Amino acid sequence: MTGDKVFVHYVGTLLDGTPFDSSRERGEKFSFELGKGQVIKAWDLGVATMKVGEISQLICKPEYAYGTAGSPPKIPPNATLVFQVELFEFRGEDITEGEDGGIIRRIITKGEGYTKPNEGAAVEVCLEGSCEGKVFDKRELKFELGDGESLGLPSGVEKALMAMEQGEESLFIIKPKYGYGNTGNSKYNIPGEATLQYKLKLTTFEKAKESWEMNSAEKLEQSIIVKEKGTQYFKEGKYRQASVQYKRIVSWLENESSLPEGEEQKAQALRLAAHLNLAMCFLKLQEPSSTFDNCDKALELDDTNEKALFRRGEALFAMKEFDRARADFQRVIQLYPSNKAAKSQVALCQKQIKEQHEKDKRLYANMFQKFAERDAKVRQTALSLVYISIDKLGKSRFTIQINDYRCVIGKKSQIDCIIMGLPGGAVV
Repeated sequence: MTGDKVFVHYVGTLLDGTPFDSSRERGEKFSFELGKGQVIKAWDLGVATMKVGEISQLICKPEYAYGTAGSPPKIPPNATLVFQVELFEFRGEDITEGEDGGIIRRIITKGEGYTKPNEGAAVEVCLEGSCEGKVFDKRELKFELGDGESLGLPSGVEKALMAMEQGEESLFIIKPKYGYGNTGNSKYNIPGEATLQYKLKLTTFEKAKESWEMNSAEKLEQSIIVKEKGTQYFKEGKYRQASVQYKRIVSWLENESSLPEGEEQKAQALRLAAHLNLAMCFLKLQEPSSTFDNCDKALELDDTNEKALFRRGEALFAMKEFDRARADFQRVIQLYPSNKAAKSQVALCQKQIKEQHEKDKRLYANMFQKFAERDAKVRQTALSLVYISIDKLGKSRFTIQINDYRCVIGKKSQIDCIIMGLPGGAVV
C-alpha cells in the first residue's frame, strides 16, 4: 500500500543486458517508501503489485524510468530499463514522533493536497474500529481535534487524523500506548493491553488558526476560553484532553512579545497556570518527565511557586530521584512552613533514601565478596600452572626455566629444592 516501507534486492540492466546497478553486489537490501516518488514511476507501480518472496522482472519504458534526460553516465537518454526485483519485506509507515511503532499507517486511498489538520482543527471523519477482528465502533463524526476522548476515541485516532490529507482513507494499527492502555475500555469490551485497528477516512477539515495568524488580543481571548475548557476536562478525569487545551495556551503565548504592559501580566499568569495544570495532568497520566519539564517552565516564571516546587518534587520521587525530590519538598517547607503535605513527603524521601543506602551496602558487600573469591581462585590457578624445564649443560651445570624466568644452577639438589618450594605443586 502507499506509504509502506519496502525492502528489496534488485539488478538493473539496459535492454542489451549491460548492467548499471545491483544491490546484490553491494550486499545490502534497498528500501524506499512506496508511492512517495522516492524511486522511478515503474517501481512505485510495479513493486506495489508484488508479494513477499516474489521475484519479478520489470521492463521500464523511458517515461516510467529516467525519461529523455537519462541518468549519466550509466543510463543514456530515452533508455528502456530492465530490473529483476525480489521483495523481502514491507512495513507500514510509523507516524509517531519517536518512531516507536505505536501507530502504523497503510494508505488505502491517497488524499488531496499537502495540508493536514492541526490541534483544534474541525474534522469530519468516517471511522471503523476493530479489535481481534471484531468491529466495536463504526461512526461518522464531526468534532475538534483535542475533543476525541469525550467521544470515546483513543489518543491514537487523533494523532492519526493529524497525519492525514483531505479525502485520504487509511488503515491504522494502534498499540495500547496510543489506544486504551492497560485498562482497556469497558463500554466496547476492549481488554487491557489490546492492539486496535482503525480504518479512517478524513472527509474534510478546517484548520484551527495558527499562532502567527492571530493578533495579541485573539491569543489572550482564546487562551481564557481553552483554559476553562481544559479545566472542565480535568474535572471529568479526561487528563489527556485537558493537556491538549493547556498546550494551546503555551503555544500561543510563549513567544508573544507585542503585548501592552497590563496584558503582558495576564499572559504570564495564563502561561503559569497552563504549565502548572500540564504538570498536574502528566502526574495523573504517570508521565513524570513531562511533569518535571512543565514545573521547570513554571519556575522560570515564578521561582518560588509552591505548586511548581511541590509537583516537581512529586515527579522526581516518581523518577526515584529521592535526594532531589527531598530538596524540592524542603524548599517548599522553607517558603511555606504550613505545608503539611511537603513535610510528609520529606519523611517518605528520607525513608526511601535510607532503604536505598541499605540496598547499596548489601549489593557492594556481595560484589566485593565475589571479587575476593574470584581473585583468590585466579591466584590459585596461576600458581598451579607453573611450567618448568631443565637442560643439562655439563657435569655439574643445569639451566632451569620456570615460566618466563631462566637461570643456571650448579647443583641438581638446588633444582630439587626450587621445585619442592613451588606452591600448588609442579611437574618437571
